[in-house]
Amino acid sequence: MDIKTNEKIRVRLESFNHELLNSSCRKLVNLLDTNNETKYSMVPLPTDKRIYCVLRSPHVNKDSREHFEVRIHKRILDIYYDSSVNMFDLLSKSDLPAGVLYRICLS
Repeated sequence: MDIKTNEKIRVRLESFNHELLNSSCRKLVNLLDTNNETKYSMVPLPTDKRIYCVLRSPHVNKDSREHFEVRIHKRILDIYYDSSVNMFDLLSKSDLPAGVLYRICLS
């Protein structure tokens, strides 16, 4: 079966929790597998790591510091679909967890 893919949607997913991000990606892939008119590709992006250095004491002991780290995990999901399918509404109605930021871009 030849799938005619005329349109492309790019979904960018970001989260602090990598397990939550992976489950969200699996949920979107399962949603796309139910529709036979689509192809998709998943691209993992590098993890951003921010390190914050904080002094333990406000006035003395400059050598005593604490380091805190925040990691942002990212994925890109490219969806190629037929223009007869209303994919934007299908993706916007999917219930993703609260800790996942997603951006839907039409290309």
